[in-house]
Amino acid sequence: MRIVIAGGHGRIALRLERLLAARGYEVAGIIRNREQGDDLREAGAEPVLCDLESASVEHVAGILQGADAAVFAAGAGPGSGIARKDTVDRGAAVLFADAAERARVRRFLIVSSMGADAQREGDEVFDAYLRAKGEADDHVRTRLGLEWTVLRPGSLLDEPGSGLVRLEAETGGGAVPRDDVAAVLAELIETPATAGLTLELVSGSTPVPVAVKAVAGN
Repeated sequence: MRIVIAGGHGRIALRLERLLAARGYEVAGIIRNREQGDDLREAGAEPVLCDLESASVEHVAGILQGADAAVFAAGAGPGSGIARKDTVDRGAAVLFADAAERARVRRFLIVSSMGADAQREGDEVFDAYLRAKGEADDHVRTRLGLEWTVLRPGSLLDEPGSGLVRLEAETGGGAVPRDDVAAVLAELIETPATAGLTLELVSGSTPVPVAVKAVAGN
């Protein structure tokens, strides 16, 4: 199985690349900065240079050609302004979903955020971020050619993962280590019965594989 990850140098993406490579998958990570390539290779992924803020759907579809799954894990990141929340968190996600559909990549996962809402009001950067994430999620859910799953983690932590989570349509507020987000993504890729679901994720008491199986088919 070949899996292509947008935002390949992100803190969730690098963790996911290591997990997938360890499972024997062929993994590619899309990056904008050539200097990040060695970090991806160390994680077991092939670096692919592409700027999703300026690339065409046709170009990205070419990158995705032959992939079995695509994961959007890119983000403008902390310190970015409202404009880049729109061009990355919304625009790049929309482009990546359209390209996946064009390349006939069926399985599609998007890392969103708890509280994402296209109707979110407010002028602060965080409001713009949640609006952009919500708009991206809404777009992905209209792509009839994709077997999509939207994952909405709570506040992200860099502490070691416990492997224990709460994964439901609604979990309430909470936090979750990036390790556990990556572990859930890896399981979701292997569980196509989770297609069509929007899931919230926080730390909990259920082992990741059990939590994913529990929501599959719902």
